[in-house]
Parts: sequence; structure tokens; C-alpha cells
Amino acid sequence: MVLLINAFDLLSVPAAVAESPSRAPRMAAPPEEMRIEEELSHPIMLSERVRSAADEAESFKSECSELGKQVDRLSQMLRSLVRFTTSAQSLYDRPIRRVAADVSRHLERALALARKCKHQNILRRVVTITSAADFRKIASLLDASVGDLKWLLSVFGSDGKGGDIELSLPPIASNDPILSWVWSFIASIHMGPLPDRIEAANELASLARDNDRNKTIIVEEGGVPPLLKLLKETLAPDAQIAAATALQYLANDQGRVQAIVNELGVQTIVQILGDAPMRVQIQVASLVVNMAAHCPLAREDFARENAIRPLVTLLSFDMFVDDPKAGTPKQSIHSIVQINKQSKSLGKLNSHNSYMDGSRTGSHKKDRENEKPEVRMKLKTSCAEALRMLARGSLLNSKKITETKGLLCLAKLLDEQGELQYNCLMTIMEITAAAEANADFRRAAFKTNSPAAKSVVDQLLKVMKETDSPLLRVPAIKSIGSLARTFPARESRVLVPLVSQLNHSNQDVATEAAISLGKFVCPDNFLHKEHARAIIESNGVPPLMRLLKGIERMQLHGLYLLCYLAISAGNSEALEQARVLAVLEGADRSVASQHPDLRELIVDAIYHLKMFHAGGHPQKQSYLVGISYE
Repeated sequence: MVLLINAFDLLSVPAAVAESPSRAPRMAAPPEEMRIEEELSHPIMLSERVRSAADEAESFKSECSELGKQVDRLSQMLRSLVRFTTSAQSLYDRPIRRVAADVSRHLERALALARKCKHQNILRRVVTITSAADFRKIASLLDASVGDLKWLLSVFGSDGKGGDIELSLPPIASNDPILSWVWSFIASIHMGPLPDRIEAANELASLARDNDRNKTIIVEEGGVPPLLKLLKETLAPDAQIAAATALQYLANDQGRVQAIVNELGVQTIVQILGDAPMRVQIQVASLVVNMAAHCPLAREDFARENAIRPLVTLLSFDMFVDDPKAGTPKQSIHSIVQINKQSKSLGKLNSHNSYMDGSRTGSHKKDRENEKPEVRMKLKTSCAEALRMLARGSLLNSKKITETKGLLCLAKLLDEQGELQYNCLMTIMEITAAAEANADFRRAAFKTNSPAAKSVVDQLLKVMKETDSPLLRVPAIKSIGSLARTFPARESRVLVPLVSQLNHSNQDVATEAAISLGKFVCPDNFLHKEHARAIIESNGVPPLMRLLKGIERMQLHGLYLLCYLAISAGNSEALEQARVLAVLEGADRSVASQHPDLRELIVDAIYHLKMFHAGGHPQKQSYLVGISYE
């Protein structure tokens, strides 16, 4: 084997080049990227230097000659790529930058090797050894770079129009095939004709559906902006559906949802909700569901962009109220239909959020009227679920739903069946929870003389009385409990059916009934004494006593309710006849000991009961002596 010893050969290599072999390829673009032409000029310059060094070689001449031929081919392909990048109207440059970084790294190693083959004087010789194996190794690296560039040119197309979807595997992605597929699909969405863009979006959706790792790669490699662009700027419904579906699969994680928000995705989504064919609106509403469910910050962004208005519009587009008792014209369902006429004003949110064609709104409205009933029902279901997710934990969105007359619309739709009924009920539960936590909102949205509030309560009571499913009864009961402070004294219309739920065979239903009744009679409720007497008069004590024999959660909330009744109506004969005092004195230590507030409540309740039923004025003390309920 021929060996060559060179002296101080690395002294002639610039510091940046000499250090480059240890530099890892960049996985993400720097904050301030160079223009892509400048990024490609570096490997072109390196290829010229390698060619020059190979020509000047005085040892390993045949190997250097082959090296020069490889570099010439690389140089030609790099120049072709530069010509494409300068002529392309839209360019997806992420794989180009990654490949250019790898090519530069390989050329720097080739340059260092070629320079070792140039004649050096004896003073520059050192123990650095160059062998034919080094050339074979460099040749392999340069072949990989040729393969990467060939793949790039096949994907992007030398005619400047973009290539077909390319599923071949470039060497740079040999350890991660998904990466090359993602690059190909994103490039097609950026630059391909419409059929290819639709196919690429569907392929991204398929990859995203497989696992979370694929989702992360798609987002990190810049897949969100072209999908949003396809959703916003394309008039073809199939393209919009493909883009919305892919985004929907990506939006199952807070970080990925935030990536969509950061690309102004919320504005685009609100625009499409206000003006698109019904099939598109169904997918976009489902996208809102995922984003709102996984990112609280996204809910606030949707609130700022007033996403509630188009959702309520779509939920109520074919609803009319014939019953004059449903409310005044200003507050009727019919007024919700007028929101359709106001949907054009959504474009005033931002200049970039304006509709592309004002005439399309009327066309889509006509299409909606001609759609099949099952499609219209699916749209309503998706919009109701989107409202539910937007209202979850958001006072602002809950307010906007009531301000757009959405509350009345939701109440009306509780007469439906299936998912639509469930989503409307869950939305009402979220709104009433917000009202429970905010007194101003509660007073504004659920005034006793409000037709919307009255309609909601009537429908909730109807669900409690007529629905067998615990899945529906539980949120209805929770909603009534959240509104406990809005009902007048001795509200038998609400309390009687709520008390009857204590007898329900389903443990969750009975427990939620106890929790809701507790909100009527807790000291925070101004009318707790009146409500306590009404519950007792409704024969609520016997089923409550049976509740105390259930599982721990039932016991816990049953004890809370029983204590509130004892404190608010301690002189009731019904409590004495049920031996409530003995039950509280024998309250299970294991339940009370884990809840200090309950322990104190039991002491207070016993004090009130002894005051009325045992005579005298007993001092407060702990009566938790572990006596059994029997």
C-alpha cells in the first residue's frame, strides 16, 4: 500500500474548514437565515477549490482525478439547483438547506484530503498518513451527496414547476425515511399543481394519523404554513378538506397547536368558518375542537377573533321560532338567523382576514340549503362540539355565546338526539360553570326574566325527567347546580325533580344530585334556609340517608348535604325522625378525617341539631366517635 507523509498540511487549511468535520449538520434553520442562493454558493465555491487542489496533486494522482470528476458532477448539480431556486415563485427550502450543509461538510473533508497530496517540503512533513482507504471513504461521502442532490432535483423539478410526489429515499434520510417523505409532501404542497397538492396534504394527514412522532416531524419541518395556505387560498373544497384534516391530526398537543396559532392559523380558521362549503366547514369545526381541547391559549385567540359568531350562525342557520313565548323578536331564534347577514363583517377583524370573494357567501348559503339532512346534522354536531371546547374554562367565550343568542339556540337543540344533543348539553354545562364562578356574568346571562335562561332551565329539567341515560342526566344536574344562586326562594319547579334524582339507581346521578342540592343550601347561597326547608318538604331526607350507605364519594357528598340541611333547618322534625343527629355523631372517621372542612361542618351541624332537639345550648366539640350508621 502506498503511503504519503505530509508536513504540517493542516496549516494551509482555513480554520473554519479545518474544524468543520466535527461540526454536526444543522437540524433547524438559525433565527436569521442566509438567502438560499448564498447558502448554495458555499458548496459551489468549495467544489472549485477541491477541483483545483486535485489538479495540483503530485501523489495519488489517479485517486485525485476521480475525486475531481465527482466534484465536477456535484458542482453541476449545485448550479442546477441554484438556477431552480432563483426562478421558483414558491420555494420550500428546508431540505435544500439540510442537504447543502451536508454537501459542504463532505467537500471540506475532500479539500483537506486533496491538499495533502500536493508536494510539500521536508520541514512540513509530519506523521499524518494518507492512504487509498481515505479516498474510498471520501468517495463514498461524495456519492451520498450526489444522491441527495439528485433526489432534491427530482423532487423540486428542473423546470421550475415542482416535481411529482417523490417517495425515493435520499442518503441523508437513510436512517429516517419519514423525513424524506415529509419533505416530498411539503414541497408538493408548496409548489405542485392542485391535484398534487391535494394528494400531498392527504399523505401528510395519513402520516400524522399514524403516531405523534410523525406529527412532530411535520411541524418541525415547516408543514403548518403550506397547509394553512392551502386551506385559505384554495377555492377547491377537496383541497381545503385535505388541509383541514391534516391540521386536525396535528392539533392534538399544546405545542403543535401553538405552532398553528403562531402562523396566524386562528384567523384563517375563523374566515373559513364564515365562508366555505358545508363539507369544508365540518372539517374546520373539528379542527377548532382539537385546538381548543388541547390548548387554553388557543381558546383565548379564538375569542379575540370572535370564532363564536360563525359557529352559532352555522348551528342555527335553519332554525325559526314560532312560539311567541320563546322570547321577544330581539331574543328569538329568528334573530340568530340574522347573524348570517353580519358574517361579512368578520372580515374587518384584520386586513389579511378579508374574504376573497363577497359573492361566495350567498352561493355557500344556497348550497347549505340544498345539502342532505345528514350533512347538515353533522355540521351542527361539529359546531356544537366546537362551542363546548371553546367555552371550557373560558369566561370570555361563554359570554360571547350568550351575547350571540347562542344560549337560546343550544336550549332549542336539546330536543335533538344523539351527539348533537350531548354536545349542546355539555356546552350549556360549561357556560353555567362559568356563570357559577362569575357573579356579573351570572346576573347578566341568567336573569330570572330572561327567555333564554328560562328556556335553558326548562330543557335541563326535561332532560332530567325524560332521559334515561346517565351520560345526559349528569351534565343536566350539574348545570342546574351551577345556577343554584339564580333561583328564587322555595323553587319547587327545580328542587322537586332534583331531589327525585337522589333515588336514582345510578351512583353518579345520585351523587351529582347531592352535589347540586348542596349548592342550594350551602351558607354561600343567600336563600339557603328557604331552599333547605323546600328540600326537606320534598321528602329529600330519606333518599339522602340511603346515600350515606353507598361508596365513599356518595357518603362524602351526602354528608355535606346533610350538614347543610342541619345547619339551615336544624329544627325540622324530618331531621329528628331520620335520626340525623345520631348519624352525624357516628360519621365514619375515614371519610371525615380526610376532609378537615367536612369535619368542622359535622361539628357545626351537630351543634345546631342538639340546640333544637336536645335542649339547652351545647358547646361545640368533636362527636366523631365512629358509631356505625345502623
